[in-house]
Amino acid sequence: MLWSEHLARDRRRSEHTIRAYRATAERLTAFLQAHWGARIDRADLARVTASDLRAYLADRREHGLGNASAAREVSAVRGFLAWANAEAEQPRMRGPRVKSGVPRPISPADAMALAEEVADDAAEPWIGARDWAVLLLLYGAGLRIGEALTLHGDILPLGETLRVTGKRAKTRVVPLLPQVRAAIDAYVAQAPWAIARDEPLFRGAKGGALSPVMIRRAVQAARTRLGLGDRTTPHALRHSFATHLLGRGADLRALQELLGHASLSSTQVYTQVDAAHLMDVYRNAHPHG
Repeated sequence: MLWSEHLARDRRRSEHTIRAYRATAERLTAFLQAHWGARIDRADLARVTASDLRAYLADRREHGLGNASAAREVSAVRGFLAWANAEAEQPRMRGPRVKSGVPRPISPADAMALAEEVADDAAEPWIGARDWAVLLLLYGAGLRIGEALTLHGDILPLGETLRVTGKRAKTRVVPLLPQVRAAIDAYVAQAPWAIARDEPLFRGAKGGALSPVMIRRAVQAARTRLGLGDRTTPHALRHSFATHLLGRGADLRALQELLGHASLSSTQVYTQVDAAHLMDVYRNAHPHG
């Protein structure tokens, strides 16, 4: 619990990250108790060695842990041990090498078709208007799904820009296209509940805050009906937003601000996406491609 409180209060980690890091800490302590054959407390963590961590990682590998997940596990373990005993010498252990994945954007036509399919398949018109507005925020403004669903009624009435709170409580200002503003206004007009300033903007069918799981499920069903690939997810709409802007000449620094990336290196991956798209066009169009 203290570790979770530290992550929330001092590190400003998201709820998802806190749950994942707490689960890693619980797995590690359970493994060490079995590995050492005795109960352990916080002070005992100071004697964890690189050999212990290799044994732990090997155990996790036997449970099907992949390279990317193993790298995140090692990072979480390092943070936990450093917090538990800041004065102790920390065991040195390299995480597995993870090949950086290139985001897979979808075409503008597919992005709009996906949003339309999700909206058309909704159980009620107001839910369709809601889902349409959420997906347009991802594709039209580059929001993460979590950022869109934590918006509150205090953003109303909408202007030409929107202040968004992203990872680690970092805020940024993004422009709102007229189509996005119109979609949100249409949803608010149809919603069966009044949207108070201090309440979530997007509501579930029973009036509570909308869960991202519901949007992901709707997108999954829609992409199957449309014959789109498995990587067509809500987050792929954000990738598409970035890639399409870059392809039309957007400045990389400006794109970094729009996406809320802490470092430029996170944004530079989209230059790879754009180059990959150009190569696809070249191969398909060139007579000897």
